[in-house]
Amino acid sequence: MNARRIVLSLAFVLWITECSAFFSRQQVRSIDRSELEHSLQKLDSAILLKHVYHGYHQAKLDSFKLELKQTSDLWKAYNLCGSLFYEYLHFQADSSLHYVERKAQLLPLLEAPHLQDEIHVNRAEVYNIKGMFTEALAELRATHPGNMTKGMRQYYYSVYANYYSCLASYYQTDAVGMKYKRQSDLYRDSVFMLLPPGTDREIVFADKLILSNKPEEAILKLKEQLRTNKDTKRRVYLHYVLSDAYAVCNDTLSQMYYLAETAVQDLYMSVREYTALQKLGWLLYKQGHLERACNYMKCSMHDAFDCDSRLRLTEMKDYITAVDNAYQNMQHQKFVTMKRAVIVTTLLVTLMLVGIVMLVYWMKKLQRMKRMLAAGNEQLKAANHDLAKTGKIKEAYIGRYLNHCVEYIEKLDRYRRSLVKLAMASKIDELFKMLRSEKFIKDERDNFYKEFDRSFLDLFPHFVDSFNQLLPEDQQTWPKPGELLNTELRIFALMRLGVTETANIAHFLGYSLTTVYNYRSRFRLKALHGKDLFEAEVMRL
Repeated sequence: MNARRIVLSLAFVLWITECSAFFSRQQVRSIDRSELEHSLQKLDSAILLKHVYHGYHQAKLDSFKLELKQTSDLWKAYNLCGSLFYEYLHFQADSSLHYVERKAQLLPLLEAPHLQDEIHVNRAEVYNIKGMFTEALAELRATHPGNMTKGMRQYYYSVYANYYSCLASYYQTDAVGMKYKRQSDLYRDSVFMLLPPGTDREIVFADKLILSNKPEEAILKLKEQLRTNKDTKRRVYLHYVLSDAYAVCNDTLSQMYYLAETAVQDLYMSVREYTALQKLGWLLYKQGHLERACNYMKCSMHDAFDCDSRLRLTEMKDYITAVDNAYQNMQHQKFVTMKRAVIVTTLLVTLMLVGIVMLVYWMKKLQRMKRMLAAGNEQLKAANHDLAKTGKIKEAYIGRYLNHCVEYIEKLDRYRRSLVKLAMASKIDELFKMLRSEKFIKDERDNFYKEFDRSFLDLFPHFVDSFNQLLPEDQQTWPKPGELLNTELRIFALMRLGVTETANIAHFLGYSLTTVYNYRSRFRLKALHGKDLFEAEVMRL
């Protein structure tokens, strides 16, 4: 029974241990790259809007200055100088030191010699930022810690710890740096002893855990404080110490994430003396993100210069040189690549333009060839049309000609028989009368004209209208009622059929050469489009 209880107890302890380990792993969860990128984008925006945040901070400082100028209350003036010292401390160290001296000037009037230690520690804090370590140590040694209140002693120890921490950062040799680091740890222990329970104490304790190589425990404590504490300034410290803890865990993504969150809050609060952004820039540089690294380093350097923080400028000296050289090399490579791309693009564009010119040339040539071919086709169509018309004309006229010849032979035969009858009947007078009469010839010629007119208009039914459109309205010629064509129209009808010689026209129609010539000349002079084009236009009717 006892053995069973022991086994159950051990199982319960193991279960508790596993649950605790699981909970710890959840709390120490690493940041993924998407979360880091989101934080970096937020930081990029904060850097772009830095001047806006500085404007807000400057407005706050101006309101304190105005209130200080207007007040006659010495204690209020002293407190306002204290506020201005604090607001300028990480924004512009020289101005911060100025208001420390203003506090020192008010001290004799306030008859509060116990505040002299506060003045010394204030000066030391500013000197730490300005990198004036000899002056800072002198101010700290001029104090009387035994006469200080608990809160003042806590402030005194924290400035002393910061003094040795700055010296440890300033001196790069291991022996000297470790010596100052140990001194800083001792003063941090003193601060820890004086701090009441709360976030500040947990931050110092987490820092001690990190130094003791227990980063997981530190992370658990810091994240618990992040969950409960909403004070902006303390959250900045929590984020920064978390980045140190993840650095010990070799979790670079999480370290960069919390450095980015710290840097964002620093910029929001118009802090110019900081280390988070330059550390983040160096980590980005080592990972090959040169553009962001250079941007962050330059922002850190400008802010340190504006704040007159010689310590931060000294810390960044080697970093900024390495990052800037790498960035310049990258820009040079980009320039070389872009230059090559421009050359290749120019060659391609030139080849493309030459190709376009050649294409346009051949397209124009092809268009000309198409136009020539189209013109040739039109001429061929016209020739075929003319040939078809000519064939039609020949067919019609040959048929009519043969028919007319047969009819004419029959008429001559009938005329001969009538003459034979008269001769056999001894009607000599009537015979001579018929022989002398021109009626037969006139009737036959009139029949010939009617047959010609009818045959021609069958082939060209719109000839009369089309012909008159070539003439002015008052010079147009129209057949009389009962006629198909008049003499003028008949002359040009023969021309339309291809009979263009005046002698041939006169012979076919039984007109004199003069009559035909006069008609042709008269209508050429009347033509709307000029005499030289008239007969050619008639041929196209």
